[in-house]
Amino acid sequence: MRLIRGLTNLKLLSHQENTFLSRGCVATVGNFDGVHLGHQTILDQVKDKATELGVPSVAMVFEPQPREFFQGDDAPPRLTGFRQKFEAILSHGVDCVLCLKFDENFRSYSGMGFIEDVLIDGLKVHHLVVGDDFRFGCDRAGDFQLLRDVGETEGFSVENTRTVTIDGERVSSTRIRNALQENQLELAGRLLGHPYTIRGKVVYGRQLGRTIGAPTVNIMLGRLAPLRGVYVVDVALPDGSRCDGVANIGLRPTVDGRQPSLEVHLLDFAGTLYGQRIAVTFRHPLRDETKFDSIDELKDQIARDFENARAWIADHGTVANQH
Repeated sequence: MRLIRGLTNLKLLSHQENTFLSRGCVATVGNFDGVHLGHQTILDQVKDKATELGVPSVAMVFEPQPREFFQGDDAPPRLTGFRQKFEAILSHGVDCVLCLKFDENFRSYSGMGFIEDVLIDGLKVHHLVVGDDFRFGCDRAGDFQLLRDVGETEGFSVENTRTVTIDGERVSSTRIRNALQENQLELAGRLLGHPYTIRGKVVYGRQLGRTIGAPTVNIMLGRLAPLRGVYVVDVALPDGSRCDGVANIGLRPTVDGRQPSLEVHLLDFAGTLYGQRIAVTFRHPLRDETKFDSIDELKDQIARDFENARAWIADHGTVANQH
């Protein structure tokens, strides 16, 4: 069992004999947006303790993320969508992701209610890894000290997360988001542990690109990404090969300006990718997203974008056809 959705499914699973969680677990709780170097250190703590105790490791996340529930469209952009986050957490060796729906019912939990219902009755937690600034519950009474106090009575231990710093500052999703918004791709990559990448399924678009000589593969984004504009990208294709490309990420202001999307023109590529998943890695910013007065102006600018991208790739190296 690699993904458990919802508290009901969690309790059904944990209350059955000889199931994945019947022996309890070591757990951590957080947004894990980006699964950056700080998150990876937390996941290592969880894995190490789970191995020591001989129980599964679990990372608990929420959908939507709490700030998205409270702030709606004003919430900060996500670094990764849920599926990409889920895959990244599992890739770091955690046994299971528990995804709880953050809604009106969940927000009404008191601090003690969360501990009793989720941590004790649901997860049967033996050990919990959280930040010492972790707060939870509608009454905001849930904190690190409460967890430790209850743990002493109920038989689980609580450990503080280790802080990871780069250049004297803590690694955080907010810091990465700010770096990306300022097009500091190299810094964002250092904080993440890898270049910034968006993975998703190719969907049918409006086919406008084909009419202006710039066919694209399109990934619809549930929310705006921290990047906006036109970029040189490296695209990992389903067959394992890689291709150079030019991507526009944002709201397509000249076309409709409504739906966040990622549109990628693959340089020197012929074929169809509809319904398949690709990974788009951002290498270099070319320009900001711009609203043009006409499709002809947009077409002319796209031609310049392709020319500038090829010039940058010629200077910095191609990824085409690499495995």
